[in-house]
Amino acid sequence: MLIGIPKETKPREHRVAMTPANVRFWTEKGVSFLVEAGAGSAAGHLDADYQEAGARIAANRAEVFGQAEILLQVQSFGANQVTAEPDLELLRPGQVVAGLMDPLGHPEVAALLAERGVTAIAMELIPRISRAQAMDVLSSMATLAGYKGVLLGAVAANRIMPLMMTAAGTLQPMRVFVMGAGVAGLQACATAKRLGAVVEAYDVRPAAREQILSVGAKPVELPLETDQAEDKGGYAKAQSEEFLRRQRELMSEVLARQDLVITTASVPGARAPVLITAEMVRAMKPGSVIVDLAAERGGNCELTRLNETVVEHGVTILGPENPAATIPYHASQMYGKNMEVLLSHILDESLRIALDFEDEIIREIVIAHGGEVRHPRLRAALGLPELAPAGDRQEGGEA
Repeated sequence: MLIGIPKETKPREHRVAMTPANVRFWTEKGVSFLVEAGAGSAAGHLDADYQEAGARIAANRAEVFGQAEILLQVQSFGANQVTAEPDLELLRPGQVVAGLMDPLGHPEVAALLAERGVTAIAMELIPRISRAQAMDVLSSMATLAGYKGVLLGAVAANRIMPLMMTAAGTLQPMRVFVMGAGVAGLQACATAKRLGAVVEAYDVRPAAREQILSVGAKPVELPLETDQAEDKGGYAKAQSEEFLRRQRELMSEVLARQDLVITTASVPGARAPVLITAEMVRAMKPGSVIVDLAAERGGNCELTRLNETVVEHGVTILGPENPAATIPYHASQMYGKNMEVLLSHILDESLRIALDFEDEIIREIVIAHGGEVRHPRLRAALGLPELAPAGDRQEGGEA
């Protein structure tokens, strides 16, 4: 089995799909690796580190795509809408490609990969079940995004986080408000709390209250009907415009007393809900800061601009893209561990590719296989009929 790790090509992407430690774990089991030259350098991993772990270094990208049976990427087809298209021509039937693919946002990518005859594994679709936690790349990267969001806000703010007693008087702590208490939001709460801020948080999901309290923040509760706010996978569901309008009305008073607001609310495959309108920004304190961690999905703030710093009515609004990639060493460590565990689910004891479609994990993450779009939601989005039941749900073989 030969696994290829190409260099990431999307602008501002500094992560690598596997670190030398992850490579070593599998080379000791008999798997071979081919790593594109310089693939890990932005994350602090030199070619020599990969060679020491047992990998070979490929001089160019075509060599990796041309020889590897499995390709592991961070931002693969779909997630990388900027520079991935030339890679399509390098794929060959039977190859396995695994990485972030944004399949719900770009379902057409599943059809393109099916046409190429490859097996495509979209890491965003890892189900939120206990035995899949070690492969949950969205949670891994959201943890770092929440942490980095607080740091970005602290740098942009005109005040400090903690309470401080000085000879010049008492400096009051910053008030931080986190909108969305998923993985990113909870990490943002915990980070701001450790820095000494007074932290409040809100999430539409009723179950989030205890989680907010567990990281030292105070839950903000609004008189809204939220029983249907969460899907079976634990993600927030899209809400009606009437619900969002009422939510924004109630939220205005909360925002008016904050120094730093971090928004994290997103719905898989859909535009991020607008939680903060331009009118709400106008009512905030001059000098306050909004860090919109949903900027890549259109933003939770109406005024957010991706990769830009906007100042309106004295409020600074940051729209960072892919904040986890700005911490590439640890982001690659976490992502690489997710990939390391993934391999144990797609390789059998003989180190051959073996996909068990009776396994919920495999069924959810494989979006293309055998020339077909496999995922029911993507087939529906593409207008394809339901896939007829196959007699061989235990599928595998060498790439």
